[in-house]
Amino acid sequence: MADYAKIFKAYDIRGLVPDELDEGVAEAVGAAFATLTGAPAVVTVHDMRTSSAPLAEAFARGVTSSGADVIAGGLGSTDMLYYASGQLGLPGAMLTASHNPAKYNGIKLCLAGAKPISQDTGLRELRDMASSWVRTTAASPGTVRKKDLLSGYAQYLRTLVDLSGIRPLKVAVDAGNGMAGHTVPKVFEGLPIETVPLYFDLDGSFPNHEANPIDPANLVDLQQAVIKFSADVGLAFDGDADRCFVVDERGESVSPSVLTALIAVRELEREPGATVIHNLITSRAVPQIVADHGGTAVRTRVGHSFIKAVMAERGAVFGGEHSGHFYFRDFWFADSGMLAALHVLAALGSQDKPLSQLLGPYSKYVGSGEINSEVSDQAGAMAKVRRAFAGRPDLSADELDGLTITAPDWWFNLRPSNTEPLLRLNVEAEDETMLARVTDEVLHIVREDT
Repeated sequence: MADYAKIFKAYDIRGLVPDELDEGVAEAVGAAFATLTGAPAVVTVHDMRTSSAPLAEAFARGVTSSGADVIAGGLGSTDMLYYASGQLGLPGAMLTASHNPAKYNGIKLCLAGAKPISQDTGLRELRDMASSWVRTTAASPGTVRKKDLLSGYAQYLRTLVDLSGIRPLKVAVDAGNGMAGHTVPKVFEGLPIETVPLYFDLDGSFPNHEANPIDPANLVDLQQAVIKFSADVGLAFDGDADRCFVVDERGESVSPSVLTALIAVRELEREPGATVIHNLITSRAVPQIVADHGGTAVRTRVGHSFIKAVMAERGAVFGGEHSGHFYFRDFWFADSGMLAALHVLAALGSQDKPLSQLLGPYSKYVGSGEINSEVSDQAGAMAKVRRAFAGRPDLSADELDGLTITAPDWWFNLRPSNTEPLLRLNVEAEDETMLARVTDEVLHIVREDT
């Protein structure tokens, strides 16, 4: 019997196939989701994993057994699901495990209008409904209708970013055998872009490397391709193509915080005085640059449900996370790696500088990246760090999400993982020497008893 408490995470459903997540679970979740939302139809999309299409079909059986229809989009990215949910005004499901290894799969859900669903906004109730579901069929079962979403998705994205008049660009793209291999050719169609494709074949076994570009090891092939083919820019997507990472013309990885600042400035040029959201591990350069360009920067906790909620509450035009998720008001406050990529291409192609020079003004500080420490007593380790920095002059502390300590020339955030016995540390400073000193001090405290 499935352990629903284990596979229902903070924002989605994820587990090993078939041990934890199988077609029976997908069918139960589909039936429960149709009942919970009460919508006349649910739109579905799935990724390239071998288990995804069968799970999508099982999910659809659950939906139709409850009397609702299914609009089956077939292969697509997670942001394609958000497009469909927004355009059609329907709740949706994406069958994917994103960047997880091949043995996993999952279900990402959204309410009508691409609104997020989390443990506090329906996911907990959905878990209870699915775990107690008994297979029945409504007096008037729903039907399944296939619908091509790719063309409309590509056209809609192109209406949100002005790519007219950009200079010819050579763009290396690492799809990681994930869904960007399906979406990039259509989105780039007709643009003055020469694409250097890496791993565009859809293959859920990920034969080349994990489709997780936040790990530097998975960017090496793209970095080498950018240099080899003298590309203007490199783009790397994760498995379900909702995150995008960028490599400049030198083969250097670009911080997602730098991309957040770049896109924020572009959106503020289009809408002066607008609000921009950033999470608390984003570079402090982001709020500074937003303010310099007349915008209002709002800081949030880490996690897409927090970002989306605050964006909707504030009517923010854009939001960025240091994990490579970028959110757009005009995309139903949802995240889209492809839309972020188009902003980078538009900015690069509208002027003559190489990408590294274009991004220079947005790169003010040095960062550690996320450093994970396995700690059995997370609360105890956090308390020790808090005591170690308490009372020092010129420091401030807040606990919006974990512990953030801020000094005039550095800051760090230490926060527990929601799902693993880990503490996650992010440090930023004005120079490498200061960065190393602060990082070493915090890690020594965190790890001294491990």
